[in-house]
Amino acid sequence: MLSLRPLSALVTVIILTACAEPAPLPSAIEQLADEYLEAMMEEDALMGTYYAIEGSRHDRLPDNSLAGLAAWQQKEDAWLSALEGIPAPTEIGSRDWVTYGLLKEQLQSSVGTRLCRDELWAASTTTSWHTWIPFVFDIQPLETPDLRAQALTRFAAMDTYIDNEIDNLREGLRLGYSAPRVTAEAVPSQVRSLIGPDSIFLGPALRTDDTAFAEAVEQIYTEQIAPALSRFADFIETEYLPQARETLAVSGNPNGEACYPALVRGFVTVGVPAEEIHTVGLEQVAKIRNEIQVTLNEHFGGGDVSEFLRRVNEDPAFTFDTEEAVLKYSTDALDAVKAAMPKAFGVLPKADVLVKPYPEFAESGSGEYHSSSEDGSRPGIFYIAVTDPTGRSRSNQLATLHHETFPGHHLQGAIALELGDQQHPLARYLWNSGYGEGWALYSERLADELGLYPTPLDRIGLYSDQIARASRLVMDSGLHTLGWTRQQAVDYMMANSGWAPVDIQNEIDRYISWPGQATSYMLGMLEIRRLRTLAEDSLGDNFDLRGFHDRVVGMGSVTLPMLEESIEVWIAEQQSGS
Repeated sequence: MLSLRPLSALVTVIILTACAEPAPLPSAIEQLADEYLEAMMEEDALMGTYYAIEGSRHDRLPDNSLAGLAAWQQKEDAWLSALEGIPAPTEIGSRDWVTYGLLKEQLQSSVGTRLCRDELWAASTTTSWHTWIPFVFDIQPLETPDLRAQALTRFAAMDTYIDNEIDNLREGLRLGYSAPRVTAEAVPSQVRSLIGPDSIFLGPALRTDDTAFAEAVEQIYTEQIAPALSRFADFIETEYLPQARETLAVSGNPNGEACYPALVRGFVTVGVPAEEIHTVGLEQVAKIRNEIQVTLNEHFGGGDVSEFLRRVNEDPAFTFDTEEAVLKYSTDALDAVKAAMPKAFGVLPKADVLVKPYPEFAESGSGEYHSSSEDGSRPGIFYIAVTDPTGRSRSNQLATLHHETFPGHHLQGAIALELGDQQHPLARYLWNSGYGEGWALYSERLADELGLYPTPLDRIGLYSDQIARASRLVMDSGLHTLGWTRQQAVDYMMANSGWAPVDIQNEIDRYISWPGQATSYMLGMLEIRRLRTLAEDSLGDNFDLRGFHDRVVGMGSVTLPMLEESIEVWIAEQQSGS
């Protein structure tokens, strides 16, 4: 069609086009981050599926062979060397500053924790592959013939992945590495629960009307995956457990004494000595016990804190009658917290979040969040334990929900995923426990500020969750550096938490098999709380809670030192009126 645009307009377009500045070349940091991200998505072949990243393939599993890991580590060394050759950006909060800090932490943390050789002893009910990788088949995209073909290719790789895990654990035993026996004893039964007509691996066959695809899924499962599951369970039962270490502390593995501080540094993003971790934990436990005592005196007739924390899990007045009641309590609370979020945040995620019971095969903990999609179309999922309802207190249901959904993991993680071009894509996907778990624990207290614990029992649950995280500092350092026994840790948590006994047993095994991670919650929260107090004291009546929170969650999972720098600059900006 002939354009009727005036000649003067055409001339203007030509002149503007000729004079336009060429697009700036990406910085050296951007280029390196692009290269790393492309390789990371190739290495972590599930990433595109977990986050529903546009253009991703869904036909592979990660290369979990020891040769594959060694090749990846060589690449990490090269990237770290290249990054250290680039001057660190000085404009705090800028895109390059965020990208540089996130990438440097990712690489340094990976290099620093290699001495632990995690890949050689991931055989516990917390760390074994079977506790996480089956979930990918619950979200495997199947909408087109090509996607279903990709699913079959990934499905067919599962037996090799399982056999690689056997090889890795066998090599670990040869070199003196193993999971503590107590944390691996339940693995065979858990893995065998994946075998049968209700297996999660058969889930894709039920989510499509494609008969040929469903038959292919069942054939691969029957001929390849089910036998591999049996091989793994038999290996753990007959070969691994007889050789697994009896000692609980990570020092029972080679380089174990150096491993613990390396893991703490990796999880928290700052190095904290074990002695300080233990001391801070004891101080926080004492402080929160006082908070519980005040509520106990005001609303429950007083009494001993530890005795009451046990009572809330046993008295029928405080527990559930049915599994349906457990689920409804959380879904109702989710509606309430969603409605309150605009009071504390200027920016909220597009993605929704759902509450579901744990799958039958999974280790039922106190709660577990699985991410939403990058575009916000697929909701996040918060899995909760609903079994044994009469032994499950109503008290801590709300605190756990706020930790995992709003304002906790879902809000922070979904906002990061939905950052778009504000930050380099690395900011959407990289994550660290010091910031991430610290934010989620801070969120439990924030929910209290917003009036989301309507009963004294709910507030007891908040304090119970908080004191449990403080107890983790005491127990984790105790188990791995002070010679604590498992029973000693169980008794300590039974005295300082309102969690159900079954959850406490599972939690203790988690601390034993995953050293250092448990310290990140309270240490991270205390730092975020310190920074908020700094902002409140510095800004007085000009402190903006929504602006503070938007700043904290607006750059992805930054390190705690990066967060400190960012908030200090934010305070200065508020003071100057910029």
